[in-house]
Formats: sequence, C-alpha cells, structure tokens
Amino acid sequence: MQKKATNRMQKVDEEFKRELSKIIDQDLKNPNITGLISVTKVKTSSDLKSARVYISILGSKSKKNTMEGLKNASGFIRTELAKRVNLRYTPELIFELDETLEYGAKIDSILKELNNN
Repeated sequence: MQKKATNRMQKVDEEFKRELSKIIDQDLKNPNITGLISVTKVKTSSDLKSARVYISILGSKSKKNTMEGLKNASGFIRTELAKRVNLRYTPELIFELDETLEYGAKIDSILKELNNN
C-alpha cells in the first residue's frame, strides 16, 4: 500500500514541476525575476499542505532578487497551479535555490581545464 502512495506522490510532484515551469516561464511578469529559471525538483508533503520547489537560476543579474521575486509571486503562482492541476488542496509553495547545475558546470570547467594541461 505504501508503494502506491509513493507512486502517486511522484506523479503529483512531476505534474507540479511541469506546470510550475510553464507558469514561471510564460505567465510571470515580475521585472525582478531575471535569467534562465528551471524547476529542478518538487517535493510535496504527503498531506499536500506544502511543496518545496527547487529552482536553478542561470544568467541572472541577482539570484537573491530573483528568489525574492518568486517568493513574492508565490500567491499568484499557487493560484495558477490550482487552476491547472485538479486536486482538492493546492500546497503552499516554498522556493529553494538549487545550485547543483551550477556546481556541475563548475566541475565540468575544471575538468576541461585539467584535460587541456
């Protein structure tokens, strides 16, 4: 029984990830939100009360301002998400910066530099 619930939560997380990516990319008009923003992962609590949204930001003027803009727009984003995903509850969105892509790019550049020597 536990596996079925886990599978359902994975589907919910994937659907949230897909829709949040569309909302952030197409519907947000906040000038503080700059750069290429990717939703890397969504982790929803089992009671659907909250969802941690991991965001990767590349080429931004200020990551801090972009994260602040996302937090300020979380009400709008949550409303849009509720319209697109048919669930009884729409979770509170908690945005967190995910630096794994940036870290990977840094490691990649170091490896290329070592190979050139």
